[in-house]
Amino acid sequence: MSYADRDRYGMYKHSRGTGPGPALMGAETLIGDSVVNAAEEDLGDIKEIMLDMQTGQVAYAVLAFGGFLGLGEKLFAVPWQALHLDTVNKRMVLDVEKERLKTAPGFAKDAWPDMSDLNWASGIHSFYGTDPQRAGAPTMGPGSSTRAASSASSVGVSVGSGSVHGDSYGVGGSADPRPGHEGSDKDISRIRGSNIG
Repeated sequence: MSYADRDRYGMYKHSRGTGPGPALMGAETLIGDSVVNAAEEDLGDIKEIMLDMQTGQVAYAVLAFGGFLGLGEKLFAVPWQALHLDTVNKRMVLDVEKERLKTAPGFAKDAWPDMSDLNWASGIHSFYGTDPQRAGAPTMGPGSSTRAASSASSVGVSVGSGSVHGDSYGVGGSADPRPGHEGSDKDISRIRGSNIG
């Protein structure tokens, strides 16, 4: 099921370009999205979105991979910046081979790691080749935490730190991520008045 199918509020069903578009998305609509790699291999689906409560940025998407009907399923915290939104097929893309994902640091659904631990985060970012200093990586300080987005109501998720592929899922306009093109991170940040990576 894609995010457009789970859109209870009609955010992505506009034909005139109104609504948030691919720059901002409701976290709840992304949970359950399928994740594929560049070879179109199914890598699983998003079970949770983790927010860094210090920065307000999305730190990780928790990906479920393997198993059958939830049995033997392994969870992986994937840095948000490693994922790309495919607006044509309404899914996320992770540039990792299926066999390599099997060797990724993961965890059981009843044994979640301390995602605010900098050593743990460093290992995760190293595996996926992402920069832990970029927006969305945990920053630790007194009282800091990473929180699941599904437990926070009405959370908007910026997909601008990654890239957007395809069209604007029927909302009009281009989602070309190259600078200077409508829908690019630079243009989106200019419109929103913020820097998104």
